[in-house]
Amino acid sequence: MPSAELTPPDAARWAARAGLPLPDDRHAAVAATADHIHSVVSVLRELDFGDTPPAGAYRAGKEKHDAAV
Repeated sequence: MPSAELTPPDAARWAARAGLPLPDDRHAAVAATADHIHSVVSVLRELDFGDTPPAGAYRAGKEKHDAAV
C-alpha cells in the first residue's frame, strides 16, 4: 500500500493533534523518523503469518533447546 512521505508540516500538524507540539527545528527529524518507521512496518505487513499460531498458544519453557554456550 504505497503512501506519500510525511512532510515536516504534516509531522507538526499530527504532533499538535496528539497534544505534542514540536519546536520548529524538530519537524524534519520527526517526519524522517516517522517515514523510516512506516517503511519498516510496511515490510512486516507483507509477511505471511498464515500458519503461525497466536502468541497465547506459545508455551515458554516447554521445549528443549540445544544451545552452544
